[in-house]
Amino acid sequence: MFTGLIETTGTVLCVMPNAGVTRITIGAPAEIVRRLSTGDSVSVGGVCLTALDIEPHAFPPRFSADLAAETIARTTLAGLKPDAVVNLELPTPAGSPLGGHVVQGHVDGTATLVALEPLTPDTETTDYRLRFTLPESLVRYVVEKGSITVEGISLTVASIRGTEVEIAIIPHTYGATSLRTLSPGAPLNIEVDVLGKYAERQSEKPAGFILTEQYLLANGY
Repeated sequence: MFTGLIETTGTVLCVMPNAGVTRITIGAPAEIVRRLSTGDSVSVGGVCLTALDIEPHAFPPRFSADLAAETIARTTLAGLKPDAVVNLELPTPAGSPLGGHVVQGHVDGTATLVALEPLTPDTETTDYRLRFTLPESLVRYVVEKGSITVEGISLTVASIRGTEVEIAIIPHTYGATSLRTLSPGAPLNIEVDVLGKYAERQSEKPAGFILTEQYLLANGY
């Protein structure tokens, strides 16, 4: 599990289709790469991947991950070009403070960036407004002041009008994540709040069904 609090950014070194699988290689700060072991989970651009071929002493330090067909279909990763900036987060240890919200790294689909504009263009510490359009299928899971994950970042919805979502971005988030590198029209990995999906599923259950801890565990929570 992740929280959507980005630890650092990495850079795509290559995306290579191989026999039956596509492999992505990410250059990352050495202190992050040294914390990885083969088989560990790592969030790359909001997508939970399995770390492979970890090379903390390479230049730059790097790790790779294989992209399943589902990952290619649901996310932006297979289409990234070398030097693209991606957000990185390692899993949250049990007992740690949950600073963002519950993020699984299971991307639901992609949105399209409309704009990322400073509120006060003439200052370096301005807030920004992020606007993007969601697929119709995800709109029902998004509510004003609710949580949403964009490129792995835990964010709060400021408003939603039709399929367009608006989010306030503080200067730290703008400077410390991949958002600053994106242009209008760019696809964005989106994970809606999993609690909303469980609530919807519960509403479909027969009368008398109770959402229990055992049910959540059995269904991958």
